[in-house]
Amino acid sequence: MRAGDILESIKPVVGQSKYVAINRKNLKKVCAEFKSNDSKSWLTESPFELSRLKDDQRLNFIFVFDSVNFCYWGQPKWTINYRGENYDGAWGMMGSIKKALDRGLPILKADYLSSLKKKDLALIWKGNIPIPLFFRRWAILRENGRILQKKYQGQFLEVIRKSNKDALSLLSLITADFPSFNDRATFKGKKVLFYKRAQLAVADIYRCFKGRGWGNLKNIGQLTAAADYKIPQVLRKLGILKYSPELAGKIDSQVQILPGSEEEIEIRANMIWAIEQIKEELKKKIPQVTSMEIDSYLWLLGQNKSPDDKPYHLTRTIYY
Repeated sequence: MRAGDILESIKPVVGQSKYVAINRKNLKKVCAEFKSNDSKSWLTESPFELSRLKDDQRLNFIFVFDSVNFCYWGQPKWTINYRGENYDGAWGMMGSIKKALDRGLPILKADYLSSLKKKDLALIWKGNIPIPLFFRRWAILRENGRILQKKYQGQFLEVIRKSNKDALSLLSLITADFPSFNDRATFKGKKVLFYKRAQLAVADIYRCFKGRGWGNLKNIGQLTAAADYKIPQVLRKLGILKYSPELAGKIDSQVQILPGSEEEIEIRANMIWAIEQIKEELKKKIPQVTSMEIDSYLWLLGQNKSPDDKPYHLTRTIYY
């Protein structure tokens, strides 16, 4: 993976988009109001503390979590209860893993994952309803467990060690060796790279270790935003992303957008491109700001829901 590969692949999508556009005026307005202390990490804002885990366990936790951290939407939304509190989405997934650890289940161990039984996983993810894409998630955990055993002595830290603590090299290893992380699409015959969960895993390692030890990763600033469904919703609310009437109608009516469709690819590509433009604007006052910091800020902003919020786009996919 070279610096700029992802941006080079999405640039033609942005240039040929017919369903999504970026409003530069509103983008600059948002940047003018942005303060340096607004940049928080979603991981440190999580209600679950990972610092009590040993380093290898924390790394395996991040790997397991980001392996299955996708597609939580539905009516009703999958929700779990952990120590008297209800959690959904990404925090629901973290809570499920924590609950499994509390029960003494070795869910962070590759040999356990590689032979994980469906009934055991159903108990781990037990909530108000079955989690969406249960069978895909189950298959991914088993596959990733087997790959960790076969190639990396069952430890995700060995993947980091092989990367020589280089964020781009680590991204390449994750997307090459673990197929479910290989998040790419084809737009008008051209390859488009997103690597949402793989980039998130690399960023989470950096954040979890505060840029030290296993988190001391070179080229961390070369990561782009992680293209999902929540951040486009926030960018639309801020007036930065504008949808065509046809696409806006589908999203607002909660009509599913097909994975790999031009509409879906344009949403994700323009989201990444908009955050790159935000970054360049913010660098005038915050020189060290990164795309992943802006990504995290916007994701957290999206947790502050209001009754007049428009829906996010709905796509059934393992990639986000």
